[in-house]
Amino acid sequence: MGKLKVKLVKSPIGYPKDQKAALKALGLTKLQKEKVLEDTPAIRGNVAKVAHLLRVEVLE
Repeated sequence: MGKLKVKLVKSPIGYPKDQKAALKALGLTKLQKEKVLEDTPAIRGNVAKVAHLLRVEVLE
């Protein structure tokens, strides 16, 4: 499987608790923080839920 590089580019302030929980599950707690994650269906689901707050790059 590949990897995803995700970066939090917009603050989750004012968004629902479930979206904040999705960010916490991804390990993104502060603005401009980046993580490289395995490309699994669970990760893809969390990324899709908060895609409007993230910048996502697919790594090979």
